[in-house]
Amino acid sequence: MDMFLGEDLLPWMVCALGAALFVGNLLALVKPPSQVREGSLERAPVGRSLVMAFIGFIALVWAVGSLIAG
Repeated sequence: MDMFLGEDLLPWMVCALGAALFVGNLLALVKPPSQVREGSLERAPVGRSLVMAFIGFIALVWAVGSLIAG
């Protein structure tokens, strides 16, 4: 029985989650929502968003490195 995406399932998942974390947090900083709902922040907290984007970037780099190394 073959595994979905072969033996590289974990690096592919980490790559997807890291990329989503990185891009999502950067976009939250660059383009805040045009209309703010009641109880929501006007823009994303800068410090927390940068830390989360950095964590996503590290995960993305690790996953790509793992996929390239084979």
